[in-house]
Amino acid sequence: MPVEDVLMELELNVEGTIEHLQNEMRGVRTGRASPALVEHIKVEYYGSLTDVKAIAAISVPEATQIVVKPFQKSDLKAIEKAIGDSKMGLTPHSDGTLLRINLPPMSLDRRKQLAGHCKKYGEEAKIQLRNHRRDANKTLDNEQKDGSLTEDDLERGREAVDELAKKLEAKIEEIVNKKQAEIMDV
Repeated sequence: MPVEDVLMELELNVEGTIEHLQNEMRGVRTGRASPALVEHIKVEYYGSLTDVKAIAAISVPEATQIVVKPFQKSDLKAIEKAIGDSKMGLTPHSDGTLLRINLPPMSLDRRKQLAGHCKKYGEEAKIQLRNHRRDANKTLDNEQKDGSLTEDDLERGREAVDELAKKLEAKIEEIVNKKQAEIMDV
């Protein structure tokens, strides 16, 4: 496998990690209502865990309110329980056909706590990046042992992998810092 293929595979793997990080960040509250706050909460639905967004319509009628309207009225209680049991600190209010979730203003302590969550998500992404970098370097080592790469190509490949990893780590840092600033600024 040529060095370029190893680099491309590394970049594709890490792009998936970055995409996952961005999805996690969307779920972190910033003081403004967003469907992303509740859409990935898992609901017990006919024996399996299902995202809220798969069984209900989610809308934001006001800046501090989320409305969840189940496609089937019988799912209302299960959705209400799942949202209430989530670690999001949200309290849904049912009117019999839909749920209203009012977002209270965030205290400074809560903002700091959420900023810490962002940092934790960033660290998890960096760990995955390091694992992908390690795998890329192993692939290069194996190619060199098989005789497909020379020593010089192996060194250039490792340098390119490290350079790409640093660039992608900076991207992760940028995402985390932007979200933390957004949380603390609101």
